[in-house]
Amino acid sequence: MPAKPDEVSRNTPISRDMVQGTMEMLILKTLDLEPMHGYGVALRIEQISQGVFRVNPGSLLPALSRMERADHVRSEWRVTENNRRAKYYMLTAKGRKALSTETRQWQRQIEAISRILEA
Repeated sequence: MPAKPDEVSRNTPISRDMVQGTMEMLILKTLDLEPMHGYGVALRIEQISQGVFRVNPGSLLPALSRMERADHVRSEWRVTENNRRAKYYMLTAKGRKALSTETRQWQRQIEAISRILEA
């Protein structure tokens, strides 16, 4: 049975605007766990969010490029576990600081939204 318009299935991807608004924070947090290639970042975000967030490569690669220009991540070519070359991304000190700042801001927003919903 299809979901009613006001219901969101657990498997329905979050809207594109929502992902764009949170994409960099999700990438920073993912790379805080370990360096990885773009496909690995997308997979990890989908796995940790239990499928709620699905990252489109057309959004991920430009975001990684922006983050690299901002010195939040750096990249290097490495050989993958499948013996292929891929660009791996890792967090910089500036990226860790940005993650910390964004996490605090999100926590404040989440708390405020919770208070509004509970009112």
